[in-house]
Amino acid sequence: MLTPLAAAAKDYQTLDYTIVVPVYFNEGSITKTHTLIREQVVAQNPDLTHEFVFIDDGSKDGSFAELLELKKAHPDTVRVIKFTRNFGQVAGFMAGYALARGKCVINISADLQDPPSLINEMLQGYFKENYELVICTRQAREESGYRRFTSKLFYTLIKKFSFPNMPEGGFDFALISHKVRDIILAQDERNPFWQGQLLWTGYPIKWIPYTRLKREIGKSRWTFSKKIKYLLDGLLSYSFLPLRLMSIMGISTAILGFAYSLIVMVQWALGKSPFQGWSPLMIVLLTVSGLQMVMLGIIGEYLWRNLDQTRNRGLYLVDRVI
Repeated sequence: MLTPLAAAAKDYQTLDYTIVVPVYFNEGSITKTHTLIREQVVAQNPDLTHEFVFIDDGSKDGSFAELLELKKAHPDTVRVIKFTRNFGQVAGFMAGYALARGKCVINISADLQDPPSLINEMLQGYFKENYELVICTRQAREESGYRRFTSKLFYTLIKKFSFPNMPEGGFDFALISHKVRDIILAQDERNPFWQGQLLWTGYPIKWIPYTRLKREIGKSRWTFSKKIKYLLDGLLSYSFLPLRLMSIMGISTAILGFAYSLIVMVQWALGKSPFQGWSPLMIVLLTVSGLQMVMLGIIGEYLWRNLDQTRNRGLYLVDRVI
């Protein structure tokens, strides 16, 4: 645990719930997100104590200045973590969890695409129904066809190869209990697949379907390359399928090689030329070399993640806690 967060989190579980909000190029929507949560959630649950933890994930716009103004306006309920640079949304979740004082923690995006009113049902699931996990899953999206397609492909692959209980629409709007929070922080992974960490715990989940709203302010920074990297985190962290596929490809290639050898021998015995020219040789050479490079790439991904974990550099670096 990083020292600034450890020092600031001494009063653990002294509040009922904590709202964790990662911020990255969200100028203009931060204050509105805070206002909506106060109006639709805090006002509806006057008996529950709360706090907000905002994490500035290396934003280069006016997001941090807006957070400072929000802290001035609400000094008792707003806390701000500033990263030294962009470390990613999941790193923001982890920093927020580390600082959270609530008995349960809800993370929500600052882009106004997740309806804050759902938090009321999430709190009921935890305090009244005793769920350790309450997750809002996207039943539909008011987004472009490209984003709908890539999201569906992403979560279909994760559901097929890593987590059969992953909802088809995925999720990143969830409530976790202090038990789940402690489990996730104790894992201390360097390339965490956050959704997988929640599902891996095995606790019963209350699912809340909803429609993800269209983004009205700013644009998404969740690029295609980041999606690919996160997909690999999900597949390689919780599945040995890539390694098994390597074995299958190796066995299949060997069988094809033996079969072709028999064909060559039979044709040679019959006085026929098994092949002519260098083209068949090049095809075999390029095919086998390509398979070898793919296999080396898969092994490299596993080794790189192992090296990254053993370096123990930390998932994020905090500039200051306000």
